[in-house]
Amino acid sequence: MSTRPDEISQIIKEQIKNYKLQLETSDVGTVIQVADGIARVHGLENAMQGELLLFPGEVYGMVLNLEEDNVGAVLLGDTSNINEGDIVKTTGRVVEVPVGDAMLGRVVNALGQPIDGKGPIETTKTRQIERVASGVIARKSVDTPLQTGIKAIDAMVPIGRGQRELIIGDRNTGKTAIAIDTIINQKKLDLGLKRVICIYCAIGQRDSTVMSVINTLQENDAMDYTIIVNANATSPAGMQYIAPFSATSMAEYFCEKGKAVLIVYDDLSKHAKAYREISLLLEKSPGREAYPSDIFYLHSSLLERSVKLRKELGGGSITSLPIIETEGENISAYIPTNVISITDGQLYLSPINFQKGLLPAIDIGRSVSRVGSKAQLKAFKQVAGTISVEFSQFEELEMFSRFATKLDDMTQKIINRGKLIREILKQDVNNTVSVEGQVAIFMCINNNVFDGVNLKDITKIQNEVVYEIENNFPDLVRTIKNNEKLSTIQIQAFLEKAKEIVLKFKNNTEE
Repeated sequence: MSTRPDEISQIIKEQIKNYKLQLETSDVGTVIQVADGIARVHGLENAMQGELLLFPGEVYGMVLNLEEDNVGAVLLGDTSNINEGDIVKTTGRVVEVPVGDAMLGRVVNALGQPIDGKGPIETTKTRQIERVASGVIARKSVDTPLQTGIKAIDAMVPIGRGQRELIIGDRNTGKTAIAIDTIINQKKLDLGLKRVICIYCAIGQRDSTVMSVINTLQENDAMDYTIIVNANATSPAGMQYIAPFSATSMAEYFCEKGKAVLIVYDDLSKHAKAYREISLLLEKSPGREAYPSDIFYLHSSLLERSVKLRKELGGGSITSLPIIETEGENISAYIPTNVISITDGQLYLSPINFQKGLLPAIDIGRSVSRVGSKAQLKAFKQVAGTISVEFSQFEELEMFSRFATKLDDMTQKIINRGKLIREILKQDVNNTVSVEGQVAIFMCINNNVFDGVNLKDITKIQNEVVYEIENNFPDLVRTIKNNEKLSTIQIQAFLEKAKEIVLKFKNNTEE
């Protein structure tokens, strides 16, 4: 159906009116230099720090530098068609991203635009990417566990909802795998609470790495409650810079709705490098290792937005797992030490453990959780309270035992038990264990049920023990998930069944 001449005339008038209004309400400047994703613009006298600028071709830029005669902006898109002399307009807005339930299951870029080929995202809600973190009055102490499904973490380095737990280690030690396993584990009915919303923010990662993460989450039915924010290695430095802030704003939307959110920043060392690149191009003064002096503020303002809100404010939470990549196990470098001082603990992944096949490659001696134990389930505290101490004693004795020709009985007993615990703590990727299954395993360890078994059979024994508690002990499972203390009768009843399982394997071995 054709449009009538009077309708066309009205449309043109509206477009002219909107254009004039835009000119009246915005400053107009001129590009005087553009290179390496950075543009310098002259004439924007009223531009604000962090304001969005509109460049030709619907490309946006973000003001990061205000100088006497020009404005420095980082470009958030394709810069190939931007040239000197182009007209630039202010928008009066800071960078915003779309938020809402429609974002779940989608892969978006740092501006929240869909890049998964599934069409537009149907939401009209937006949030600014940079916000002041919640104050002390709005917060409450961490009191609810975030189950990772990884035995070594949940038992010895527990994480609580609202905590910031750093994952740190050299390249190819399994840092991303731990974060992804934690996301996958949230699909299980976690302590009878609402499912945790998950956000995975990829910063400077290869396309193949991000695709592998997406495929893993899809195969494990975890995409329904997950958002992927992807600013890969080929994205402009500006997109890599704003990506974690965008992801956090998406998380805050759900948090303020009273929901629990888990956000993974993979990784902040690449984020720091992107910010260093931008800062050097904008001629900011370089400091230690050429990073700008405000890099600490940048990461602290980001991670301080992780929170456990008071019940009166909805009781929502944001738990963050920032990832930092070290070089040559050097955790005393500038960015690692910065982030360690900001977070509430760290999971250190040892390349030596990884090479030995001790997966996950967590170095218990160098890992710590400063608040997670306060949120640990009562049943966990009952059955796994001494595991960390026992394992640390074993690692120390094992090191010295290499130089001894003969060991006394007590030392040998500690070493044998330590080897058993180490074997039990081994866990395959994408093979998380339910909270009741973990309690069952550590209950058996604590009561010496597994003593004397062949270490080659320990994985099969564990699987049977976990199956038994999940399917045949509903009262015990209910007690664990309700965060109640296990009774002596409950413990003894389950241990009798566990002993039968162990005895069956021992008899088969003897035969």
